[in-house]
Amino acid sequence: MGAVKGFMQFPRETPPERPVSDRLKDHREVYDEFPDQKYRDQGARCMDCGVPFCQSDTGCPLGNLIPDWNDMVYRNQWEDAVALLLKTNNFPEFTGRICPAPCEGACVLGINEPPVTICKIEEKIAEKGFEKGYIKANPPKKRTGKKVGVVGSGPAGLACAAQLNSVGHEVTVFEKDDRIGGLLMYGIPHFKLEKEVVKRRIKLMEDEGILFKTNVNVGVDRSIKELQKEFDALVLCGGAQKPRDLPVEGRDLGGIHFAMDFLPQQNKRNEGDTIPESISLTAKDKNVLIIGGGDTGSDCLGTSLRQGAKCVHQFELLPQPPEDRAGNNPWPQWPKIYRVTSSHAEAPTQVTDFCVMTRKFSGKDGKVEKVHAVKIKFGDPDPKTGRPQMLEVPGSDFELDVELVLLAMGFVHPIHEGMIQELNVKLDERGNVACDHNKMTSAEGVFVAGDMTRGQSLVVWAIAEGREAARGVDQFIMGHTSLPHSQFL
Repeated sequence: MGAVKGFMQFPRETPPERPVSDRLKDHREVYDEFPDQKYRDQGARCMDCGVPFCQSDTGCPLGNLIPDWNDMVYRNQWEDAVALLLKTNNFPEFTGRICPAPCEGACVLGINEPPVTICKIEEKIAEKGFEKGYIKANPPKKRTGKKVGVVGSGPAGLACAAQLNSVGHEVTVFEKDDRIGGLLMYGIPHFKLEKEVVKRRIKLMEDEGILFKTNVNVGVDRSIKELQKEFDALVLCGGAQKPRDLPVEGRDLGGIHFAMDFLPQQNKRNEGDTIPESISLTAKDKNVLIIGGGDTGSDCLGTSLRQGAKCVHQFELLPQPPEDRAGNNPWPQWPKIYRVTSSHAEAPTQVTDFCVMTRKFSGKDGKVEKVHAVKIKFGDPDPKTGRPQMLEVPGSDFELDVELVLLAMGFVHPIHEGMIQELNVKLDERGNVACDHNKMTSAEGVFVAGDMTRGQSLVVWAIAEGREAARGVDQFIMGHTSLPHSQFL
């Protein structure tokens, strides 16, 4: 590394956040500009460590060559940094913004100092690439005559399509929604990922020759069997869209909705769409309850605050994580510690209650008015499952007034109705689509990638999955492939 003592000279810095009072008035991204020199200083913090765990299986699933492009940024070699980053990551402008950065959790410097700001450096490299013209359409020089259909335009589908197109196959991507991008477009709020960033990438992929078809729900609007006849191979990238429900008394009352019924509506509004009053969901002037303490719950919080919620509460079943790593969570594992998201920083008071179990909902005239809950604690492990037993805390029952309840408890598996049932492919024990080491399902010539086979996971894993599926497809239809392996799949 060029700056041998950079980690001693420069403290960890990230771009400043816009004032809360400003960002609650819009849906723009949270962070402000950061000078190039600041990024170079942060790149200088990357050490000449013997084993760069940031790019290991506990760090980056894509195997990004992080120390190398950190050094290039430090040396002001932006074009080289862009070229190296794109060798392993099709969409660094996405991951640099929304990845929770397992690479930083595995950073060697992070053993006893704040880790290198890898994610923000990655984002800057990507943005510098677009700004300087280093990232541009690069259509294949010749076509193979082979046709591949990709079902789903989330990060797995887009990565798969990009890789297959790069080796000359004709790729068509089918999306059931009215815009391309999957969760990048409709699952993640604008304040974390502005949609111009997504549309910029889609335009580039179109210029490279990829065909996108929206409003096509494969298995409903078009038969998967029909597509099998049309294409030499298919790749299923529909995600894990079956939400985890809360089967308690009063669940059927009006005003209780899944998070993914709520979040996409605001994204559509931000894109200029009008949501019909009959189905419109908004937190404006309401007492809101979010059940689930993960990223989706945080997204619901930030969106509710921007919509003008009267009051927001958030329930999390698990205990509050520790401030520092626990003894059973050593480096370089992902640090399971307490974090304050940008959305939680925007709330006027602490909104999250940990160790809370929802007992029931009540209301009148078919609309929810109250949630009835109880505090819990975790006891000794269950003899059968090995999991700590949940025990109610005596006398801790309480209730809250609520008018909008958002269920953000994660997703259990892909939607089976339609495409998966029609194909009759094998599923694993969790209800995900099973596949072999080449990502092929039990149906000949039908491959799968992303959350549809992996289960609910990170965008960076979806990209890795899509890249690996593309390799399997290329091998299948050509008998050989030059596409790289995804290192840790």
